[in-house]
Amino acid sequence: MPENPGATVAVAVGGTPISVIDAFTSTRFAGNPAAVCVLASWPDDDWLQRIAAEMNLAESAFLVARVEPAEFDLRWFTPTVEVDLCGHATLASAHALAIDGPVRFHTRSGVLTCVRRGDRIELDFPASFGRPAPLDPRVVEALGVRVRSTQHGTFLLAEVADAATVRELVPDIAALAEVHPHGVIVTAAGDAGYDFVSRVFAPNVGIAEDHVTGSAHCQLAPFWSARLGRDELAGFQASRRGGEVGVRLAGDRVVLSGSAVTVLTGVLAP
Repeated sequence: MPENPGATVAVAVGGTPISVIDAFTSTRFAGNPAAVCVLASWPDDDWLQRIAAEMNLAESAFLVARVEPAEFDLRWFTPTVEVDLCGHATLASAHALAIDGPVRFHTRSGVLTCVRRGDRIELDFPASFGRPAPLDPRVVEALGVRVRSTQHGTFLLAEVADAATVRELVPDIAALAEVHPHGVIVTAAGDAGYDFVSRVFAPNVGIAEDHVTGSAHCQLAPFWSARLGRDELAGFQASRRGGEVGVRLAGDRVVLSGSAVTVLTGVLAP
């Protein structure tokens, strides 16, 4: 950390571009929007958190280039906290950089490699293998529907009867905040050509419902791969905006894939 963080902020802020990019969609105003800001050096954490709060998106991604070509330090902030892993803001970051060939992000969750394949970007992420858990009556009460099974992992995952149940769910968000410190995935076998559908609620990190959650698919991939007997699957997150996430389970890694589109570009005022 520099001795004079305020001076570093002034240098970083002056003329610094920032973009809003819709991830896991090829259509503007769908998928999950993320702010992407490439900085010359790291300002203090409070400044990063205040920018994320000002953008008021599920995540804002901040990048600083390393000496090595196509390598960056990457951090993610919700409007209230810094998080360990974010898929859609990583996809948005790779899209914003528009680098030919692989780009490597150094993060709290290790090195994440992204590469463009045609009109989609693949993200190499750590898999999250949940473990079966007894059904907590609070989950059923918060969701207001019958729950087939639950598992604990990075998220609490709740499997329900069918895709229609997922799509029509109106949960008690405040009650969901009491059942898991990070967030709750609700999922079912898919419809409309998808292998599975899901929705994600994370009130404890400042996101009542996330639009499309790459990190949740790191847990959904092994869950549905075991159920369906295939390693490569197509998921749809059935939020109001909606988004498509391809997943491929590869040992202890999950390759996520999706498209992105730039909605807004601007400059942070000095």
